[in-house]
Amino acid sequence: MDAAGIDRWIRAFATAVAENEGMLTRLDSAIGDADHGSNLARGLKAVLAKLDGSPPEGPAALLKQTGMTLVSSVGGASGALYGTFFLRMATAAGATDALDQAGFAAALRAGVDGIVARGKAEAGDKTMYDALAPAVDALDAALGGEDFAGALRAAAAAAAAGRDATTPLQARKGRASYLGERSIGHQDPGATSAALLIAAAADTLG
Repeated sequence: MDAAGIDRWIRAFATAVAENEGMLTRLDSAIGDADHGSNLARGLKAVLAKLDGSPPEGPAALLKQTGMTLVSSVGGASGALYGTFFLRMATAAGATDALDQAGFAAALRAGVDGIVARGKAEAGDKTMYDALAPAVDALDAALGGEDFAGALRAAAAAAAAGRDATTPLQARKGRASYLGERSIGHQDPGATSAALLIAAAADTLG
């Protein structure tokens, strides 16, 4: 996919976050600072303003601009983590006019690896990683036998399942970890927005 495809993906993610801002904030109010939805929506609004004003050429430049805008405009951990995700994707994309399917999958995994490096999250910590890790694994596995649309749908389904699986977990990272056992029974807001990110890819890039 070229820069136009990445642009469609990011715009679809921004739309999904805007539509689900209240839900994301409600989830965060139970185990966090009650600002995940509002912070992420504000950051993505800034991202869209940049895209509308001076869209960069090439996937890497667009991903880099997105990451830098999120880092500078979103408070809290979500800005740093999503910003790192897109910046690592940009580095992995390299100087190319378009990413093929394997290249996009590799860039996506690099973004997830960046989140791990930044947040030190592991599977089962009740974070966005619990949605993203199974998504990239499912994408890689499906690329061997599915068309790209099918592979992305598999990734989105895995992200949704990972999101849902955070509900019975006890948080081990971030503000939610301060609650101890009281964090059990609440869906993680970061995993929820991460599932929206992968669903947006399935909706626009397949």
